[in-house]
Amino acid sequence: MTSTKPQTRQTWQRAAIRDLLHGGEEFRTAQQVHDQLRDGGAKVGLATVYRALQAMAEADEVDVLRTPEGEAAYRSCSRGHHHHLVCRSCGYSVEIHPEAMEKWAADIAQEHGFTDTGHELEIFGLCRSCS
Repeated sequence: MTSTKPQTRQTWQRAAIRDLLHGGEEFRTAQQVHDQLRDGGAKVGLATVYRALQAMAEADEVDVLRTPEGEAAYRSCSRGHHHHLVCRSCGYSVEIHPEAMEKWAADIAQEHGFTDTGHELEIFGLCRSCS
């Protein structure tokens, strides 16, 4: 069986974005990524950053979530199903694997006759530094 995930075209802009996001512990908006790239001397347009991040999200190279303000934010994460605790002040995030929640979601789906289900869970709060 072949993968249905689109492959992202490898450009220097995408490599720069990947390097910027790799190892980071916070989700960043496209504007934040753009600003950080420009601060580092890269000449890249905001539209290019948006397109690259969207393509990388579609290819599962980065995770994307909606901030409480409704803006898309991106982070390089581990592979596999996981969730996040996200600081709504500084954007710091932690990957979590709540087994109890996974069982609860499966039980609820089964109870209501749903199959082939999926879910997303992001928990927003304040990290230790921002509390």
